Amino acid sequence: MTTGVRRRMGVEERRQQLIGVALDLFSHRSPDDVSIDEIAAAAGISRPLVYHYFPGKLSLYEAALRRAAEELAERFVEPHEGPLGARLLRVTGRFLSFVDEHGPGFSALMRGGPAVSAGGGCAVGPGTASASASTTNALIDSVRQAAYDQILAHLKVTEPSARLELVVRSWISLAESTALLWLDGRRVPRAELELQLVHDFAALTAVSAAYDEEMAALLRGILAEEPADGPFADLVGRLLALAPQAADDLR
Repeated sequence: MTTGVRRRMGVEERRQQLIGVALDLFSHRSPDDVSIDEIAAAAGISRPLVYHYFPGKLSLYEAALRRAAEELAERFVEPHEGPLGARLLRVTGRFLSFVDEHGPGFSALMRGGPAVSAGGGCAVGPGTASASASTTNALIDSVRQAAYDQILAHLKVTEPSARLELVVRSWISLAESTALLWLDGRRVPRAELELQLVHDFAALTAVSAAYDEEMAALLRGILAEEPADGPFADLVGRLLALAPQAADDLR
């Protein structure tokens, strides 16, 4: 009979393991409900050893948030090939997959983070809470900026106009709020919501194009590359189907 020998982890390897364990727990339950003891048990180490690598739950939570933010930002990376509608549909699919997989953690991230304790059960003080909120806000802003940069790159725009910036940032904000609302019961099928978010981007662009020739030219270029079975063409078809009834209602 042979006896297995547990391999001793290096400092950074152990830190990364703890971050991964904490992120998994925070993703399935509210971070406020996850204790250091649970994190230690899931990692297969003692509670004091967790404190050897992290000063407290707050620092571990922030490290887990940082990894989640990096992973979320990566979901917006997409090759710049093919029609824009199909690219955005793949991006929204990966975004909502992340939201689905990390529901409580995503909610905490987008709502500014929970009031986790700084150590072994004592509440954070005003200064610590403020620092935690600043860290969380900075992480959220980094994800939003990464998404914004990716969308502009897909549009092949390096110096966006004020109207285009409004459209892209408004869409990113809409995607966030839509995802948070969807998590409450998931009452809309995810595939439908993914398509709706792509349609939302097209609709925001179309409204802006009605006021600005530069935006109109951008929209014409997007639609010119859209295949008949693409998501943007699907939206146009749905709107045209509504048009006769809308005209009758306005008479």
